[in-house]
Amino acid sequence: MQTYNILTNETDFLPIGKADFLLAASVTKTCEIKGITQAGIPGMIPLTPTLDAEFITNEKVFSLGELAETPTGVPTPALITRAVHNLIPFSSVEILDLGLTTEPKNCFVHTFDIQPSKSIDGGAKINAQEIFAKGMAFGKSYELKGNYLILGESTPAGTTTATASALALGYDCANDFSSSFLHVPNDIKTQTIYKALGLIHKDMTNFEKLGIVSDNMLIFCAGFLLEASKRFQIVLAGGTQMAACLLIADKLKEDVFMRIKHENITLATTQWVAQDKNSNIVHILEQLTYKPHTIYTTFSFAKTQIPILKKYDEGEAKEGVGAGASLSYANKNSITNQMLLEQIEYLIYSM
Repeated sequence: MQTYNILTNETDFLPIGKADFLLAASVTKTCEIKGITQAGIPGMIPLTPTLDAEFITNEKVFSLGELAETPTGVPTPALITRAVHNLIPFSSVEILDLGLTTEPKNCFVHTFDIQPSKSIDGGAKINAQEIFAKGMAFGKSYELKGNYLILGESTPAGTTTATASALALGYDCANDFSSSFLHVPNDIKTQTIYKALGLIHKDMTNFEKLGIVSDNMLIFCAGFLLEASKRFQIVLAGGTQMAACLLIADKLKEDVFMRIKHENITLATTQWVAQDKNSNIVHILEQLTYKPHTIYTTFSFAKTQIPILKKYDEGEAKEGVGAGASLSYANKNSITNQMLLEQIEYLIYSM
């Protein structure tokens, strides 16, 4: 494994030391639109973030008899994050309930009285200013256990809401967002996004627009970033969704008269996102008002004994549940591709 800067392709790295791991887990009812996402078991996709939270915390799930996987059988990237935690443990693993249909069992959960957001094609019905304020408040109060923080997410259909959010705020990135699919369902996603965008108008505030087209995870984490980055280093663990979170924070800082301490923020993703031909994370990041620190880590399932895992290398799943940052964390701590591969296989065989 090796870690590189996305913008320069030069060798790069995470900060030194132990990392706390926070999972921002959220449900947008957008995920219930047929065919829009494959981030979970068909008919039970809103349960995906709950299962991801349980697995990275406990190495097993309680709210269902099986781990979340795509319809083609590709298991959740929570496997990668948990395998890394087994090899080089995080300082802590905690869950942010940002609107779940089922609370995770046997997890350390922070609750904020946030309900799942509605499907954006009819309006998400989010009080965006309130959710953003809750994120800022948590950014002020969160107590770091290790040396820095990794903030991951599990939000099925989140690339759809991320795209709509970025477009609503005036960014030029309609074709830049990734997907859990190998072959992206552009017709369904595009129809959903433009139905959502049809509900907003130019005289609305940024918060009003996001309340219609966004999701709780993006809005909360954008607020969290503004405050928490003043106090410690944060690694945003994710691909184009977390890039959208940076766009939102960059835009909303003007609304709340704040600066973002971007020197303390790193976006860390997988090579599957960084090299995805169907998306363009670099173009998204180029629209920020600053040059962000962004990295990806190489990892391959080429030598796996479990054939279904090779679909990651083919372009399915790609990212989520903190996988990209976890890979960078493993690499920083001298974990090899083979060591991690064996641990992932062990987790699958032992389930």
